[in-house]
Amino acid sequence: MDDLTWEYEGYHPAQESLRESLCTLGNGYFATRGAAPECTADSVHYPGTYAAGCYNRLTSQVAGRQVENEDMVNLPNWLPLRVRTAGGTWLGPDSHRLLDHRLRLDLLAGTLERTARYEDEEGRSLAVRQLRLVHMADPHLALLRTELTAEGWSGTVEVESALDGTITNSGVERYRSLASRHLTDVRTGTGKPDTIWLRCRTTTSETGIGMAARTVTDVPVMTTDAHTPERAAQMLGIALADGRTVTVDKTVALHTSRDPAVEDPLDAAVDRVGRAGDFETLLDTHRTAWRQLWRNAELDVRGGVGPILRLHLFHVLQTLSPHTAELDVGIPARGLHGEAYRGHVFWDELFVLPYLNLHFPEVSRALLTYRHRRLERARRSAQDAGRTGAMYPWQSGSDGREETQELHLNPRSGRWLPDHSHLQHHVGSAVAYNVWQYCEASGDTEFLHTKGAEMLVQIARFWAGLAGYDGALGRYRIRGVVGPDEYHDAYPDAARPGLDDNTYTNVTAAWVLARALDVLGEMPELLRRDLVERTGLDPAELDLWHDVSSGLHVPFHDGVISQFEGYGDLAELDWEGYRRRYGDIRRLDRILEAEGDSVNRYQASKQADVLMLGYLFSPAELGALFRRLGHEVDDALWRRTVDHYLSRTSHGSTLSSLVHGWVLGRARRAEAWTYIHEALRGDIADLQGGTTGEGIHLGAMAGTLDLVQRGLTGLETRGGALRFDPVPLPELSEYGFSIRYRGHRGVQVHLDAGRLSVSVPASDEPPVDITLADRTVTVAPGESCVLTLPERRQ
Repeated sequence: MDDLTWEYEGYHPAQESLRESLCTLGNGYFATRGAAPECTADSVHYPGTYAAGCYNRLTSQVAGRQVENEDMVNLPNWLPLRVRTAGGTWLGPDSHRLLDHRLRLDLLAGTLERTARYEDEEGRSLAVRQLRLVHMADPHLALLRTELTAEGWSGTVEVESALDGTITNSGVERYRSLASRHLTDVRTGTGKPDTIWLRCRTTTSETGIGMAARTVTDVPVMTTDAHTPERAAQMLGIALADGRTVTVDKTVALHTSRDPAVEDPLDAAVDRVGRAGDFETLLDTHRTAWRQLWRNAELDVRGGVGPILRLHLFHVLQTLSPHTAELDVGIPARGLHGEAYRGHVFWDELFVLPYLNLHFPEVSRALLTYRHRRLERARRSAQDAGRTGAMYPWQSGSDGREETQELHLNPRSGRWLPDHSHLQHHVGSAVAYNVWQYCEASGDTEFLHTKGAEMLVQIARFWAGLAGYDGALGRYRIRGVVGPDEYHDAYPDAARPGLDDNTYTNVTAAWVLARALDVLGEMPELLRRDLVERTGLDPAELDLWHDVSSGLHVPFHDGVISQFEGYGDLAELDWEGYRRRYGDIRRLDRILEAEGDSVNRYQASKQADVLMLGYLFSPAELGALFRRLGHEVDDALWRRTVDHYLSRTSHGSTLSSLVHGWVLGRARRAEAWTYIHEALRGDIADLQGGTTGEGIHLGAMAGTLDLVQRGLTGLETRGGALRFDPVPLPELSEYGFSIRYRGHRGVQVHLDAGRLSVSVPASDEPPVDITLADRTVTVAPGESCVLTLPERRQ
């Protein structure tokens, strides 16, 4: 690998799933896994294609119950292109001898190159070179170029180019016993002599899908149709001469009925592929679009982590590109790269939007608008639960209802268990936090005072209604929730799920209430009056919000902040004993359940919970929040809290190492790199043991980018200024990046040798205030500043 390419040499079936995920190509509208075009889905290969926001709902029989699940749909496979020599069988990596095999992902150009040399049944060698792309300029197009070269022989080969509609959602092993056939009414046919088509729809959401493929060669060929009821195919007979390369170009168009200004997806696909330019023309416009993306997301990190960060950025950009700004979609936790978590939207925008806000704010705005469109559904969910305001779902999909599964499978025990993660109501605070962060970075007061304020008000209303006053304690309490840790969903042997006074939940709820009050106080009078009338706000509610925001209970034990009330009473786990017995104990919950025990009994966390507060808020902000709640959290108390949970966390989530690295960068720098390095390697090394093959961890990838952008620089977009508080690490002592900030495109930030440099490009925008420690300088467009960093104690 280098800064611009990612390569794999050789063919290793055990690594194929991982490579397919990491070699996925997409453009924000749809993406296709990096599977070999000649391979179908089996235990080794999984050629999935997913369109952003395309979901379907199926009902399955699970443990004697009818269970409904909504999934991001695996669309018809456009990749199929296979070859066989005269008298031979279709060449494939698992059925024929591979003399050579290599994958090369070009991050700068957004292309995947595959070279292979096959040996057929008669010992003849055929070289195959393929270049594919999912077009970044035209989001409905994809291309596959295949070059065939006979080595030491001449003769005829047969090439099949197809569109496969026999597809199911079967990319995650633990889901395979569930209903998986999302496509129905599959029809196939031929348009022009070089074009085949396929149309279908999803079974319950009735999303229409149209796909067309144009296959051309640079030599005369004999072409015949070979359609089956659910698979459109053409056979091409091609004469090969020894050493002479023949090129086969397959251009594919995809449309769905969710597309704006499209009446018939199939007509749109056939028309688009017919009008598409040749391969060279499309490759050139695709590369240009990627070049523009990289220019807006400039990142310069020296050393071995640079290529990994660039790979992470590549996957963020092709999942959430500027095309995403035109769609009604959220952020799927596993990207458009696989079927884990069913393509659902969790709270991962909390880790993704901070990066996008400073590069592609129009995409951030669209992703927040996805949440606003589902505000009414969140209000209905709260009403159905006997609550006020908006109760956003832990898992969201097409329409904003709660999509969290009712049961989940423990692969270790084979048992289906109740899933209580829908009690993670802190997702509402994440939505509110994202609204505030986006508006601070972009200066988009129009959004803040309309859609943003409406979401903030309804989320604040939910928290105020959920908090109950405890007269004996003299504090407000939030009961029956689950925190970010996820391992703890009930008290030991309790009849009902849920925990009381989860600190992360309570503190972020207090923050939401305070911010909602701030926004209402700062809004223009006319807009404020409209919002008050539209939401039915009355002054008594605002008084309650003020009381709750300063009166929520925060539990403590043994001189540290408690994760929740009663956490300090739980048993200690024999961590070393479990590590000796099991080695990898990241999924400690599964291990204990398989033993007939429960993680609810122990002081053991899956991932950061209390420490998430150190990820969201700077030390100054966090201190102010706790003071508002009546507590003084100084550096010593916070460091004790960090130490306490660090030794009691199994890191069963890729987000855990990211957050711990971020927090330790400020609390204990000497140990931060261990966790940062693990966060960087999470997907490329598949540290979670087979999960990357089911889709990349988009939040963790974006989070590592934001770690450089905000975490290590201490960058905050607060109070109308760019504020910096760097924490240089020896392993990342020099780096630079560009950002967009309130109309300024290409603000350059560079840190090295104890200096911070900021350059503001020439424009008609107002100057930018740069704050470092106790200094503030104003940098006019076209000017730069260089500031010496203050000495930091370890």
